[in-house]
Amino acid sequence: MTTTTWHWVRHGPTHQKTFVGWRDVPADVSDTDHLARLDAHLPQDALVISSDLIRCVQTADAITNTRTRLPANPHLRELHFGSWDGVHFSEVSEKHPVLSRAYWETPGDATPPGGESWDEAAHRVHTTMQHITRQNPGRDIIAVAHFGVILTQVQMALGVTAAKVLAHKIDNLSVTKIAWGPNGAQVHGINHVV
Repeated sequence: MTTTTWHWVRHGPTHQKTFVGWRDVPADVSDTDHLARLDAHLPQDALVISSDLIRCVQTADAITNTRTRLPANPHLRELHFGSWDGVHFSEVSEKHPVLSRAYWETPGDATPPGGESWDEAAHRVHTTMQHITRQNPGRDIIAVAHFGVILTQVQMALGVTAAKVLAHKIDNLSVTKIAWGPNGAQVHGINHVV
């Protein structure tokens, strides 16, 4: 088995003040200097894939240039917040105080109404990542995705709990680099801002 390296890039900012999961809101990709630095930092011969949500597609478009683009993948979508999507965090806390605390403080099987649990999202993303890795062994893969998606992969790579991984910050347009090889995963940087 050869090593396949994933460069997880969080999409550009959305400037939303509410939960944003599967709701399709655009990214602000106006910081062309930052995008140029990001483009220069990432391997030029990498494949590029993104979530199918517009904020990731736009961000991937801004850094693809000459790189080969794989089709956008709905399995790389953000956590599915269900009826919480588009609602302010304080309102969710008021309406669902016990569930919302459990969702963030002891993530695992706590599930927002009509959404998915952390564990379900982590399984969805990791299964997709493994499938793409098998199809592209030994490659560098730039994956433009979301806060939750990236953290599920950090969790898998480090072998830590969801609660522990949520302590990590994932900034917009940051890079988290994880190499998967014969001896498992190696994390080469979390939330690197260029």
